[in-house]
Amino acid sequence: MTTLRDRLRATPTVTGRPPFWDPSSSPSDPRELFIEWLTAALDAGVSEPLATVLSTIAADGAPDSRTLLLKDVTDDFGLAFATGAESLKSAQLDVDPRCALTLYWSPLARAVRIRGIATRGSREEASADFLARHPDARAVALVGRQSSAMADVRRHAELIDEQRGRIEADPGLVAPNWTTWQVSPTQVEFWQAAPSRDHLRVRYERRGDTWMHERIWP
Repeated sequence: MTTLRDRLRATPTVTGRPPFWDPSSSPSDPRELFIEWLTAALDAGVSEPLATVLSTIAADGAPDSRTLLLKDVTDDFGLAFATGAESLKSAQLDVDPRCALTLYWSPLARAVRIRGIATRGSREEASADFLARHPDARAVALVGRQSSAMADVRRHAELIDEQRGRIEADPGLVAPNWTTWQVSPTQVEFWQAAPSRDHLRVRYERRGDTWMHERIWP
């Protein structure tokens, strides 16, 4: 009888096709390499190239993670995302802004791991992000209550329909609790898989105003 463990062990891994990359040619600024890799994922048509795992620290000190969408990479290497102020991730970042981001582009056998500090964006940035969203996404955000228990499924649908009506009546309506965040990296690791498992890894660390980088063991 085949067990789940047998199936897991038999499942192919490192199935992507990594592009050529010479770690010794890595630029001094990790933003440059991050943009290069992100652009390569976009150009290659990688599915969900903006999907990013955000890891935060809960009030009890336990780690917490969820997947969200990367919204921007600023000129000073701020990685931006948006959420409601009432969300667990916002509450956790308000208490402890230390966090981590992980992006994985399987078809290219590449991943990027980032540690950094999160700060809130401006109200103008939040408004612009909110209005750029699909009306359905805006309706859900206007209801709020993210991560809270849903006691009445029918009422949930009614509330979203009510918010759709508000948006139709006022296309410029912005959820007052909508928030953008920017993560300023302090450490960035670029990982590219190899079928031999001799993976390529380069780690950048910020020291003051300077980035130091080095190749590390797979």
